[in-house]
Amino acid sequence: MNAPYKHITISEFDYRLDDSRIAKHPLAKRDLSKLLIYKNKNIFSSTFTSIVDEIAADDLMVFNNTKVVQARLRFTKQTGANIEIFLLNPVNPSDYQTSFTQTYSTQWNCIVGNIKRWKGEVLKLIIPRLDITLTAEMLRRTDDGALVEFKWDDKNITFAQVVEYAGEVPIPPYLNRNPEENDKMRYQTVYAKPEGSVAAPTAGLHFTENVLVQLKQKGVLLTETTLHVGAGTFRPVKSTTIGDHEMHTERIYVTTDLLDNILSRKGDVVAVGTTSLRTLESIYWLGVKALDGILAHDNFKVGQWDGYTLNQNYTLAQALNALKEHIIHEGKGYLSASTQMIVVPGYKFRVVNRLITNFHQPRSTLLLLVAAFIGDDWKKVYTFALENGFRFLSYGDSSILSPSFK
Repeated sequence: MNAPYKHITISEFDYRLDDSRIAKHPLAKRDLSKLLIYKNKNIFSSTFTSIVDEIAADDLMVFNNTKVVQARLRFTKQTGANIEIFLLNPVNPSDYQTSFTQTYSTQWNCIVGNIKRWKGEVLKLIIPRLDITLTAEMLRRTDDGALVEFKWDDKNITFAQVVEYAGEVPIPPYLNRNPEENDKMRYQTVYAKPEGSVAAPTAGLHFTENVLVQLKQKGVLLTETTLHVGAGTFRPVKSTTIGDHEMHTERIYVTTDLLDNILSRKGDVVAVGTTSLRTLESIYWLGVKALDGILAHDNFKVGQWDGYTLNQNYTLAQALNALKEHIIHEGKGYLSASTQMIVVPGYKFRVVNRLITNFHQPRSTLLLLVAAFIGDDWKKVYTFALENGFRFLSYGDSSILSPSFK
């Protein structure tokens, strides 16, 4: 059978998740969440503060430093109809950082709630704290929603300031509640920097400054990468087989420092979160494309199935050194790329040795990733979590997974 990974049926990755097991609010302290430890095919329960004991001094930990923007904007028409505009990704300009520094207008792909009631008129939102009026004009419909142009009447104010004061925290839809003031801080990692995500890299929510200091004091090398998490992370798998599911695309940034850290590390590469894992594995395939001379021909993108169809014979060092040479040649010190990569059982991991992650929704691509990482033992892990009071999803508890291939 050709491409057996495409014939995986999503029904095999299901489990019963009662609403009562979903963490609707964060704990009072980030690092007091529970920690499930899976290693040598055994399962243990602890608290997140003990993560320091699970990381060796010569390990490399990779964090996704993306920052969640207040991506939910609410407008009210003169008729009283409410129109909710949810920022997805910038179009003009298309670079996230450039878009957030715009001082007059910017265009974004958006999901629009109540779009049938938006007949094309320009929407207005007064932002008293900035003393400006924000307008939204629908330029055209798209598959996901609409291309929207935002304008505001003060060229001294950036779009980052606009969304900070006018937007709401885009907490996950399955929380079934409105965002609260506490979400502004808690639905954000303590090390968040470049703005661009509309969902938090939730594995990082457990880390505190104290835990990070302890890791550094132990000698662990902490490094960062960037993947701007899109709303597609919540997209359910509706197809029967995974081959018929279209994975969402997200923007990543790769630096030569990150490549050097991976190449020089002596211990394990520990990915903090599935977004860090997908970024790290995508880096390898970008290197493969550089080696095969096709990196620049597809706009620096890792396709959904590239991890299964590209040349499988290059070493990690060969791939990363080739990518590093490309970045140096470009003279920027980093590469801006995108990844649509999906990780399912059958994938051979090239970079990541261990994974820190939360507990994910049934029948999701994130659960498929966990199953690819630890095999059928994902069922044992999730059964243990359910039977031992672990909290699930974004504000839930954590796990550190060490697969048998390590």
